[in-house]
Amino acid sequence: MCRKLGITLLLLATAMTSYAQEEEPIVTESTVTSQTTTTLKSPPPSAISPTINTSNSDLCTFGVAGAVQTQILGISTGTQITDDNCEMLKNAKTLYDMGMKVAAVSVMCQDQRVFDAMMNAGTPCPKDGLVGAEAKAAWESAELSSPEEIQKQDRELTKNEKTAIGAGGVGALLLLLLAL
Repeated sequence: MCRKLGITLLLLATAMTSYAQEEEPIVTESTVTSQTTTTLKSPPPSAISPTINTSNSDLCTFGVAGAVQTQILGISTGTQITDDNCEMLKNAKTLYDMGMKVAAVSVMCQDQRVFDAMMNAGTPCPKDGLVGAEAKAAWESAELSSPEEIQKQDRELTKNEKTAIGAGGVGALLLLLLAL
């Protein structure tokens, strides 16, 4: 019986081996298509305005800054502006504190409103070291008889300077754009 079982097993193993040899090999075809999209997120170009520190309360200045940015070109600028009225008040106070009262009044008289108020009050502003009635006569005979006329003449000179600076700035901007 053992012998029959051994022969049966042998025949079975042979049949399985021949069956496995008769089969064709397994071929797996696979096509791998990989499409990767990478998105790079970066911050946009930035024109950053300069900081202008005017936190010292004793200064009569304030800062102004601005920037413009496009996809190609960015421009940033800033400046500091002086408050002339603040400076005048500080100078007059300093002169007065030093005991120079006529000089302090003379500084204040550079403002047309103060000049007019002093004339209307009958206490004209000092002129060339003269005070009182002598100062009034000197103001009346002067070619430029008020601070407003003097400032108007100064503004005309300053206007010409600003025009020249503006033309230079436009020329520089055009050169920059042509360089692109």
